[in-house]
Amino acid sequence: MNIQQCMSTDVRVCAPDSSIRDAARAMREIDAGFLPVGENDRLVGTITDRDITTRAVAEGLTPDASVREVMSPEVHYCFEDDSLEDVAATMAELQLRRMPVLNRDKRLVGVISLGDVSRSADADESGDALRHISEPTGVHSQH
Repeated sequence: MNIQQCMSTDVRVCAPDSSIRDAARAMREIDAGFLPVGENDRLVGTITDRDITTRAVAEGLTPDASVREVMSPEVHYCFEDDSLEDVAATMAELQLRRMPVLNRDKRLVGVISLGDVSRSADADESGDALRHISEPTGVHSQH
């Protein structure tokens, strides 16, 4: 199965100069915790609800702070014709819950999430992805 068959196509992109308030509102409107960040017709990062809480709120930034201040600038993506098995393995290896999906012209056409993988892959494949994505990295601990 190709990613194109199971990805979400209702994607909203935010600009790096948008406020984190606007990004949070967009996430609320589309009921998602992830937005690709685009500038000059190119992906320049991603922002998650977790970025807003752990980077912005924890650092005392105001809701008017820019997305650029808290976004993740490294963009991991896949192509719409990639296999679900390969993308699930990549998501597990990189511990990603969501990934932008591009066409071969490098245009954003969707997002693949762990939820999409779990609904589309067989139980072993989605279980492996979830298990690896959820493995502790050693950076975070709860006491």
